[in-house]
Amino acid sequence: MKIRDAIRGAVGEALASLGWADAGTGVVLERPREAAHGDMSTPVAMTLARTLRRNPMQIAEELAAKIVLPAGAVDSVAVLRPGFVNFRFALGALHESVADAAARQERYGAAATLGGERVQVEYVSANPTGPLVLVSARAAAVGFALTNLLRFQGCDAEGEYYVNDFGKQIEALGESLRHRLRERLGLTGPAEEIGAYPGAYVAEIAQGVDEATARRWVEGGESGAALGRHAADRLLDRIAADLVSYGVRFDHFFRESSLHPEAADAIVRRFRAAGVTYERDGALYFRSTAYGDDKDRVLVKSNGEQTYFLSDVAYHATKLERGFTRAIGLLGPDHHGHVARMQAAVSVLGAGADWLEIMMVGWVRLMEDGAQISMSKRAGEFITMRELVDDVGADVAKYFFLMRRANTPLDFDLTLARKHSDENPVFYVQYAHARISSVIRFALEKGHGEANGDADLSRLDRDEERALMLHIAYFPLVAEGAAAAREPHRLTAYAQELATAFHQFYHECRIVTDDRALTAARLRLAEATMHVLRNTLSLLGVTAPSSM
Repeated sequence: MKIRDAIRGAVGEALASLGWADAGTGVVLERPREAAHGDMSTPVAMTLARTLRRNPMQIAEELAAKIVLPAGAVDSVAVLRPGFVNFRFALGALHESVADAAARQERYGAAATLGGERVQVEYVSANPTGPLVLVSARAAAVGFALTNLLRFQGCDAEGEYYVNDFGKQIEALGESLRHRLRERLGLTGPAEEIGAYPGAYVAEIAQGVDEATARRWVEGGESGAALGRHAADRLLDRIAADLVSYGVRFDHFFRESSLHPEAADAIVRRFRAAGVTYERDGALYFRSTAYGDDKDRVLVKSNGEQTYFLSDVAYHATKLERGFTRAIGLLGPDHHGHVARMQAAVSVLGAGADWLEIMMVGWVRLMEDGAQISMSKRAGEFITMRELVDDVGADVAKYFFLMRRANTPLDFDLTLARKHSDENPVFYVQYAHARISSVIRFALEKGHGEANGDADLSRLDRDEERALMLHIAYFPLVAEGAAAAREPHRLTAYAQELATAFHQFYHECRIVTDDRALTAARLRLAEATMHVLRNTLSLLGVTAPSSM
């Protein structure tokens, strides 16, 4: 039995014997903040204190006295203020984690904790009116890593990009394209404005239109909406290609235009039938204030134009129709007001209170040599995701975006990201993986590798070995917690710790020695570390090189 499962089960059984909870359910395990306090901890006594109206230290003492663990699992169980029950692992349990990691390899840490859930993660969903910018690049890194984490925990998770290819913004894009076509044909005046989308990328699209078509479009042969759809399709092709280069894959691209008119009209009928709409000044409103929103929201304008909000409601209705048990949406930092209205709308559609989860992705500032690089999207001058990836690489970009909690603002240190040394946290972690690969190749050349599978792991008892084994034992808990909390940044912090523990072990404990039994044990530990590093990086969407 895995040490984590053994502790969780023993705590659950102890709770049940005291009449406080069902065995094995709701037992939270975490790492103590101070290493001196033990290797694993549960705060369950403090949680129970509110229900039982008792001192959490007394609850923790009673609980600790009832906990019965398999022989060789822990060396000690201790109670610490204000009510933690802490455990120190036995060496034998750590040896078992090493053997498990080496045997399970890419499946080590995988679990079925979210089995039975079908979750959709919608992320990026940037309008196809220009290239992806830095906030979208951050959202792509977070969404992709979160989807990977959910799958790693047994969830049937799908990543989706919602393409806003309908409405006024597409018409405006079309008119900007028309201007660029006129410009190409020499038909523009010196004071003529480009339109809503002045970026050079629209001019590039115009250059891809044959001259006969360009003249027909300029002369009014196509509507602004039609030109906008052409430009949006070209931009979406570029966006998809840039995401592939970034190493981010989506299961689906869902077009807003597919919702019109049928799906959007169906929402209007459903909301009318539910009695949650009213008309004012010719417009149709959703009474979202009845569900906690700060004001009622327009579904259909007085001129008959359907709002983006109505499209978004129709889109979420398809998520319910497609059978997702939960929908997670990542939104940019300027979309906070969207949360309450969408929660209200999906409740009308019949979704449960926790069916829709919204994650906010914070702003990104690009820093170089300690100074912020100025960017103006209004002027069409901004750093794109493609430019960033071309500069620092996809691995570095994703890792840096994942080093902070998603909803916090992020300063992207371009100077550090460009460094090809252990100062760069990505290279520091990747180098640990490459170093292990090199050691294993060297050991095989010396004839040591064949003994790995039968290694006597009891030889691993030094402090540096224990510290490394402890981090390997932590990985399943870290992966589980990161998925449950929707916090992929926990993995980057863990990767740094694991790499540091390995580098310390490597410098203090010679791996390939004249002692074949000790060599076999240390190689097994190095191999297990390599698999855990690779799993961590894979969940982040970052490669694990075998040489650097």
